[in-house]
Amino acid sequence: MANAKELRKQIGSIKNTQKITSAMEMVAASKMRKAQERMALGRPYSDEIRAVISHVANASPEYRHHFMHEREIRRVGFIIITTDKGLCGGLNINLLKAVVLDIKKWVDQDIEVDLCLIGNKGVQFFKSYGGNVIAASNHVSETPAVSDLIGSIKVMLDLFEEGQVDKIYLANNVFINTMTQTPAIRQLVPLDPDEDEGLKHRWDYIYEPDARQLVEGLIARFLEAQVYQAVVENVACEQAAKMIAMKSATENAGELIDELELIMNNARQAAITQELSEIVGGAAAV
Repeated sequence: MANAKELRKQIGSIKNTQKITSAMEMVAASKMRKAQERMALGRPYSDEIRAVISHVANASPEYRHHFMHEREIRRVGFIIITTDKGLCGGLNINLLKAVVLDIKKWVDQDIEVDLCLIGNKGVQFFKSYGGNVIAASNHVSETPAVSDLIGSIKVMLDLFEEGQVDKIYLANNVFINTMTQTPAIRQLVPLDPDEDEGLKHRWDYIYEPDARQLVEGLIARFLEAQVYQAVVENVACEQAAKMIAMKSATENAGELIDELELIMNNARQAAITQELSEIVGGAAAV
């Protein structure tokens, strides 16, 4: 059994760690609130442009963009959004597990997979796991801008335009609430019309100045909005997961301190009892 000096040193070390995790919990809580505000501000635009795209995809426009055409699948691409830093529980690993399972389904059908990675954790994972990474972007700030992201995803979109990739998926964590973040993988292109019954009417449109210019601009804004909103949502997930992880670490440190203090008190009591027994025994011998 460790002596009292070693136990006091260990307790002091754990208390210092507890102070750090408690401070990190408060910082993550503050950042999470800001990230939630950014996420909430972006959602109405993202949802509305998705509805507009669904209407256009369900209609019969004069010009049909190549991002609207389904074709035989020979190669697929994944845009995978992870965090740059750790200490956020199983957030990244749950997403990467879901992506790996999805990739395996395509590989089992002899369909090749290309990867575009946003976030340092995804880059590190696929560096060891393997995979055809064609673009990567890390050190994404906690307040990302579309300009920080478009360079990486444009590589993947260009491959689709050139016919080298036939389907692209977007994988990221979705913020449900502070306690729950779930991995999601959804089709980005070809555009997948929304399943909402209210969006299935085949409307006719009058395009001004012309269908090509309007549809191309609309689709470009749509893709930017979807990727940007996914990154912003992933940042909110990261801070929420980090806050929960640090809260759990702080509580675990407190429990460990209590256990070590109990052990130290028991050891001290045993030492005092032994000394008293030796004194009584010595007195009785005299």
